[in-house]
Amino acid sequence: MTIETYRDAWGIPHLRAADARELARAQGRVTADDRAWQLEVERHRAQGTSASFLGAPAVAWDVFARRARLADTARRCFEALERRDPETAQWVRAYVAGVNEGLPAGAARTPEFTRTGLAPGTWEPWHPLGVWLATHILFAGFPAKLWREEAIRHLGEEAVPLFATDGPTTAGSNGWLLAGSRTATGHALLAGDPHRFIEAPGVYQQIRLACPEFDVVGLAVPGVPGIAHFAHTGTVAWSITNAMADYQDLYRERLRRAETGVEALAPDGTWTPAAHHTETIEISDSPSVQIEVLETPRGPVIAGWPEHPQTSPPSAADGGRTPRAPHAEHLAVVPAPAAADGGQPPQGPPAHADGEAEALALRYPPRVTHDLGFSALLPLLRARHVTDVDRAFDAWAEPVNVVHAADTAGGVLHRVAGRVPVRSRTNRTRLAPAWLPGHDWQGWHEMPYGDLTDGVAVMANQRGPATPLGVEFASPHRADRIRALLGERRTWSAADMAAIHTDTHLASAAPLLDRLAALDDLTPPAAGLRDRLLAWDRRMDVGSTDAAAYAAVRSAVVRHLAAHPAFAALTEPPAHPEVLLPWLALTPRIAFALEHLLRAEKLYGVDRPAAVRAAVEEVAAGLPTGTWGDTHRLAPWQALPEPSYDDGPALSGDHDCVLCTSAVPGLTDRSARGPAARYVWDLARRDDSRWVVPFGADGVPGAPHHTDQLPLWLKGDLAPVVTDWDRLERVDPTGGTGPASPTELTEENDV
Repeated sequence: MTIETYRDAWGIPHLRAADARELARAQGRVTADDRAWQLEVERHRAQGTSASFLGAPAVAWDVFARRARLADTARRCFEALERRDPETAQWVRAYVAGVNEGLPAGAARTPEFTRTGLAPGTWEPWHPLGVWLATHILFAGFPAKLWREEAIRHLGEEAVPLFATDGPTTAGSNGWLLAGSRTATGHALLAGDPHRFIEAPGVYQQIRLACPEFDVVGLAVPGVPGIAHFAHTGTVAWSITNAMADYQDLYRERLRRAETGVEALAPDGTWTPAAHHTETIEISDSPSVQIEVLETPRGPVIAGWPEHPQTSPPSAADGGRTPRAPHAEHLAVVPAPAAADGGQPPQGPPAHADGEAEALALRYPPRVTHDLGFSALLPLLRARHVTDVDRAFDAWAEPVNVVHAADTAGGVLHRVAGRVPVRSRTNRTRLAPAWLPGHDWQGWHEMPYGDLTDGVAVMANQRGPATPLGVEFASPHRADRIRALLGERRTWSAADMAAIHTDTHLASAAPLLDRLAALDDLTPPAAGLRDRLLAWDRRMDVGSTDAAAYAAVRSAVVRHLAAHPAFAALTEPPAHPEVLLPWLALTPRIAFALEHLLRAEKLYGVDRPAAVRAAVEEVAAGLPTGTWGDTHRLAPWQALPEPSYDDGPALSGDHDCVLCTSAVPGLTDRSARGPAARYVWDLARRDDSRWVVPFGADGVPGAPHHTDQLPLWLKGDLAPVVTDWDRLERVDPTGGTGPASPTELTEENDV
């Protein structure tokens, strides 16, 4: 069979093959050539073996991955996929075969392998499922339940809505759908941008996959076959955002050692065996570490068993992607709710018999169902109409997403896709006591659908169709702003979408500016700063000195509030795994809930006018003279700390802007989270579609297409989607350009 590899002017791979399996093989091979280091990092993260070449900073993640049983879950899901959907399983195998073919050459051109001494390994069929699971295990934000438990313990139930918002640890997106009645062509437009931790190489891979069955362009996840999240087939296009659903539970387990091993207290009062074994984590620059891996009938124990000493804390801005410090875990003893369904504030730690301990177990859907939703991937590629996309997303598992789709016949779709268990309110909001009845899962929620309003649907992680499925959502500012911009005229074109992608108006500035307006008796410098900020256009533009001054005042307010004695008990997070600690950091919590805290009728005796006054006086005394872009700079995550991005490019935007580039007020103006891609899908003519990623198509430092899209991304421009084969350059599939013969795969090489 024949595989043909082409690239456009941006080095983006366009692949043609005789059938879907050979195309998957080609996708695996080209991904290994372009992203060998990224693939191997993600494979090792899924296995919990990344410390073997990244050293001590990766141990915390490896401990979490092992204890959460990520690799074992992925294996089980692939075994179930082979039984349930053998065609998709063979397609995944073909992708893995391509990865293994391409890795040696890809690793040879990638300097990180030499720097770390890592040799490319051999991929197994379950590895793409492991990559998917490891990438998304923290998407639902289950660690937020640990924060709520602590907030309720120290502040009471009223703290939950005060702090209920998204933050730097949350993955989000903007997405909007315009029906044909709202476009210049009469055909629909889809546009948006997923907000994730910006990584180098990037988390999305621009690619085209073509065979006689389908011809699809979109944004793939390196290490996973197909195009799951954002794609255009020529007749139908789709996109997703994080639905902010809650579908993972943390259980407080009562455990004890017995002669036969470890036992967990069940709701019927009996002690039941818990599976357990020991694993060894190899560390490249330190002695290996042995950990006990334990699983109760609720799920894997991720904290509290056995006890380990605390080491240096992680960065609060890391968001759990990969902690920068050795792992740290203590025995987790967290008070329980008063009743199984009441969720009342705890009255103190429970008394346990000698020899008993508490730990936290994580229950997540694919561990229960052995299904990661891979049966949706081939039907999505084969989709021709929104009805096909709708049916395909019926098989979606996680993460739970809001979906937009439109086709050339005028069909549109706005729905939620995924799997959310039905269970008690306590499970959804708090830590559920495993030894009490009423906390088991009772089936699955039906997925809701949404409508278009005046030909428009907007999704920006706000409350919407997914409201019954979640607890914490993004503020409505981004969604409201997108709707307002789209309402400024009746018809739009693909070329117009960049203006919405890059809008920098910050509606969430209002509460702080209102507090400033109410101040009197300020010193002349502070009064001048107040008046200047009240006249500011509220745009977080890269060259704005007013935006820089506002950000300085905001950070000072956050620090003053965080230092108040009312919150003192929350300044030292409880002893939990380091991967989870960013969700428990007080300063980011205050920063991202600031508008709620400033607008609340009362706030635990905090004198908010005094805090704002102190902040504006402090900033006025040493007023920054630079622009927002001087301090608001890109700080992408990378597996190796060098080369450093300490002097990353200057950025416009802010967390609640449509141009969502999240700083962490009170800690840093640098941004590690932002648009991991931008796209516009035009249903009138696919070649009028556009896309861009933060860096480039090639993951190899110094390669021509490693960072060639960065200038576009910074300016808000997008590259054209080119689908005319005559305008593409035929290349050798191993990476060389110029005339080449198609790759011939013999029967012996077929998967």
